[in-house]
Amino acid sequence: MKNPAQLSVESPALLQVENISAGYGKLDVLQNVSLRVQRGEVVAIIGPNGAGKSTVLKTVMGMLKPSQGRVQFDAQDITAQRTDQLVLRGLGYVPQGRVVFPKMSVLENLEMGAFTVRDPRAIAARTAEVFALFPRLAERTRQIAGTMSGGEQQMLSIARALMTRPQMILLDEPSLGLAPKFVDMVFDQIVALKETGITLAIVEQNAARALEIATRGYVLELGRNKYQDSGQALLNDERVRKMYLGG
Repeated sequence: MKNPAQLSVESPALLQVENISAGYGKLDVLQNVSLRVQRGEVVAIIGPNGAGKSTVLKTVMGMLKPSQGRVQFDAQDITAQRTDQLVLRGLGYVPQGRVVFPKMSVLENLEMGAFTVRDPRAIAARTAEVFALFPRLAERTRQIAGTMSGGEQQMLSIARALMTRPQMILLDEPSLGLAPKFVDMVFDQIVALKETGITLAIVEQNAARALEIATRGYVLELGRNKYQDSGQALLNDERVRKMYLGG
């Protein structure tokens, strides 16, 4: 098992988080957390409840300001930049809880995702690309988002994030609260995204499923790095299986 403090220096990372501490108010949930994501990778961030997994994503996306450390994206320091600025830089974010505009149609939700795009032709082209990836949504263009199943709403959340053509998407608990068949559906779509070459970081309570599709993974515990390795190595590690994967 690799030491989390020993970050690879083989090639520049698309995302690099260096020794960040961050949290809410005066309480730092994260303590000196470091991780990196190379272009084209799928990196899973796992750990028990309260480990700080979602806090990592919120800090990267500028929703929380770290008390120490820095975040780099595409070789630029983005520490504590505003979320809207990060979207323009090419970072996408899908929050937990299937956040959609419930009274808007599927198409209107996608158009909201393209709020940074001014050219109607570009919006139409991106919508067509998204529908090619999510044919189920293409069949429901005019359906009101709030009437869709949980799995379909999660797909819509991911599709909406794709409308800015991000270099990387941060997914926070994509399978949370979904029935098993919709969990399968969402993970199938994540694999499809992986095959397009998009870079992904996934926070996921369903740790085994996340590690199965991950290039690499990080285990957090009590706001600190615990383990890091390839997804398969973490799946096969007896300590990780016993402590975080239910044996």
